[in-house]
Amino acid sequence: MVHKILFWAGFAGIATRFAQLGIEMRPFFQRGTLWVYPLFASIGGSFGYWLTGVEDRQVKLLQQRKEIIIEKRRRRAEREAAASPAETAGVLASTS
Repeated sequence: MVHKILFWAGFAGIATRFAQLGIEMRPFFQRGTLWVYPLFASIGGSFGYWLTGVEDRQVKLLQQRKEIIIEKRRRRAEREAAASPAETAGVLASTS
C-alpha cells in the first residue's frame, strides 16, 4: 500500500510539477518555489491513498462475487450428481 502511495506522490505530484515547469520553460529548482514540490507530492500521495482504497473495495467485491459463483457451481454439481443415476439409467434404456 505504501509503495503505491509513494508512486503516486512521485508520478502525479512531482512529475506533474516538472512537466508544468518544462512547458513554461522555467528552471526546475528555484529557491522561492521549492515549497511547491512537497505540495504537489502530497496531492499526488493523497490521490494514491484514495486510489488504494478504491482498489481494496473492488478486490473485496470481486472476491465476494467469486465466492457466490463457486457456491452456485457447487450446488449445481450436487444437483447433477444426485440426478445423474436416474438419468443414466434412462439414457441407457433408450439407447439399447
